[in-house]
Amino acid sequence: MEWFIETPYFGILISIVAFEIGLYTYKKTKIPVLHPLLISITLIILVLSIFDIQLSSYEKGGDILSLFLGPVTVALAIPLYKQIELLKKHKMPILIGIFTGVLTSFISVVSLTKIFNYDIKMVYSLVPKSITTPIGIEVSQTIGGIPSITVVAIVITGIIGAIIAPLVCKIFKIDDKVARGIAIGTSSHAVGTAKAMEMGETEGAMSGLAMGISGLITALLVPLLIVIFNIVI
Repeated sequence: MEWFIETPYFGILISIVAFEIGLYTYKKTKIPVLHPLLISITLIILVLSIFDIQLSSYEKGGDILSLFLGPVTVALAIPLYKQIELLKKHKMPILIGIFTGVLTSFISVVSLTKIFNYDIKMVYSLVPKSITTPIGIEVSQTIGGIPSITVVAIVITGIIGAIIAPLVCKIFKIDDKVARGIAIGTSSHAVGTAKAMEMGETEGAMSGLAMGISGLITALLVPLLIVIFNIVI
């Protein structure tokens, strides 16, 4: 058994099984907090802890799965292409909404970390929390953050966004499909986009668009904002 654990097949197999259990549980219960990703992460941690398996052993397969993040992100262009006319029609509100979301995310992170007196590296690590993982890691490394913390923040942000997005839309009576998609994609990247796709094709397409553009804006804007932040502080 030990030889199998040390192969990439172990990490791949446990990831797939854990996610399938999470997906089955979510479909059966329909409880938002029982998100498949949250359940699968919990199950994997429990298995590694109970059987005293090193994280490095799991990562041999987990890293292979991570390679698919890029192609999956690009694949989101398919539903976007189907809604291209809708994008052209609402291009200015969409761009303004995404830019506002990115700026709000930056300000909220800086404000909260300042209130709780966090180390400056923590600020840099949490700033890219609302963009997709591949871009978030690069931004974190560029501005001097800790990529591992950034990844955790991105995952938590995505899961929370996917869980509360329908409730927030309902409470604030956000019925416009474009607005819902843009809000979800800007705030909770790929995990939120998966939820947006459940809500409808338009929501999914707009969320995928928002995820891509917010990642680009963050990569370009955040280093400048960090410089301004350091000057002001």
